Amino acid sequence: MTSVLHDPRFRAFASDNYAGIHPEVLAAIADANGGHQIAYGEDAYTERLQEVVRDHFGAQAEAFPVFNGTGANVTGLQSMLPRWGAVVAAATAHINTDENGAPERVGGLKILTVETTDGKLTPELVDRQAWGWGDEHRAQPLVVSITQSTELGTIYTPEEIRALADHAHERGMRLHMDGSRLSNAAASLGVPLSAITTDAGVDVLSFGGTKNGLLLGELIVVLDPAASDGLVFLRKVNMQLASKMRFLSAQFIELLSGDLWKRSAEHANAMAARLRSGLEAAIADGSAPGLRFTQATQANAIFATLPADAAARLHESFRFYDWDAARGEVRWMCSWDTTEEDVDAFVDGIRAELAASA
Repeated sequence: MTSVLHDPRFRAFASDNYAGIHPEVLAAIADANGGHQIAYGEDAYTERLQEVVRDHFGAQAEAFPVFNGTGANVTGLQSMLPRWGAVVAAATAHINTDENGAPERVGGLKILTVETTDGKLTPELVDRQAWGWGDEHRAQPLVVSITQSTELGTIYTPEEIRALADHAHERGMRLHMDGSRLSNAAASLGVPLSAITTDAGVDVLSFGGTKNGLLLGELIVVLDPAASDGLVFLRKVNMQLASKMRFLSAQFIELLSGDLWKRSAEHANAMAARLRSGLEAAIADGSAPGLRFTQATQANAIFATLPADAAARLHESFRFYDWDAARGEVRWMCSWDTTEEDVDAFVDGIRAELAASA
């Protein structure tokens, strides 16, 4: 029997990837175990998953389970583009900053980046890179990719997504969404998943599960069949085809067939709101000198700046990410299993270190 090698009491605010598997998802994996099922997706669970996905995203939707978010983004974008195609994305987008060049190295596509203040593209910002069609010297901008919620924790409204989709489609482009935290965005907006995807004109979606309580796995969801081609081959080429796919699919069935996706995301969002509220109170009463927020808190992420010495000491007790060291900007992330006690202890720790710095 494997010994427990970690302290289950350890808590962090670095990433929602740090959290474990939701107990309901873990039970679903166990339930899918036993006996034999046909490999590589010809199993009862993957068949059922298609029905569950269509309940959320429409009768035309088709889901392709993959191992991870980078694989979902690279493979999904490849299916939308010819070899000479390019993707317009925010400079802060995960496909540009945190995938080690995989979209370009593995996917063979060019990313055309646009600077933003809040991680969100607008039609006007897209036009800074959406030009040069027919010019053989320029990678052809044929897809716009947005992230929901963004890498800076901000959220696109359904109207903003529809404006981007219409703008892209009018120019012969397609709209891709990196939805690694789509559940958090939908929960924050109080809308169904379809309202910020299918109904808003998104063509291909990477739907996240790992950050919302799954062991591993993401979905490429084709929302417009005309926008994607060859995924059945590309998934294998990109080493994203699971032999025991039933265990990926079983997790998503559990997540999506009821309200688990929403409950978990709402809880993570609520803990981020509690963290922000506690720190705002500390700023107001003068017990958090030097702390400033840099982005709106709209999902489960908080971005702030604080003195470098305070951040260094805080790192000794709590793990979190230094987002922009030059600015002293950090990111704090809450998860499906973050507790009120975790948040309150973190607020107390931040206040203590800021007081020591002052």
